[in-house]
Amino acid sequence: MNVSIIDYGTGNLHSLAKALQGEGATVIIESDCVAAAAADALVLPGVGAFGAAAERLTAGAPALRAALAGGLPCLGICLGMQLLYDSSEEGAGQGLGVLRGTSRRVRAPRLPQMGWNDVEPIGDDPLFDGADPIVVYYANSFVVEPADDSATIAYSTYGHDHFPAAVRRDKVWGVQFHPEKSGRTGLRLLRNFLNAVRVG
Repeated sequence: MNVSIIDYGTGNLHSLAKALQGEGATVIIESDCVAAAAADALVLPGVGAFGAAAERLTAGAPALRAALAGGLPCLGICLGMQLLYDSSEEGAGQGLGVLRGTSRRVRAPRLPQMGWNDVEPIGDDPLFDGADPIVVYYANSFVVEPADDSATIAYSTYGHDHFPAAVRRDKVWGVQFHPEKSGRTGLRLLRNFLNAVRVG
């Protein structure tokens, strides 16, 4: 299975690529959105600022939106999940708008949220198969504020905030945490994503 990781100038691509390769994927790090959309699945990585990433995606955003609307499986991680939405108060620029809503600062006395936290799934989703309890690694100061909760499949709590930890719309998933930094549980979630892509 060929998986494209979009390179929009953020860090942490190597560890993410290594984790996906360890689960059987052939990984291509791609800055060309049209070329990335030709893969079997797409990953929008985390780490970085919304405005800078959105600017890097501007030219290729129409191709990505069309590919995702056409059924290309996708996993957005941390910043990548936020880019699936319309905008962010972190910076200027437009997200992909696959999901409606924005990103806002976490309501907590200490930011960023750095470290391990629980994820509370609601309902069943193949992303979480065999992963219980789900304790994962976060590194974020912003979270999504959906226009509605219909796509939310899990929550986490930090400080005074109870926010979407994971979302899904059709074949597009987003997680606010970093599975590639979350040990066995994170690798299980990446494996589940790849399995869901294989099953179609």
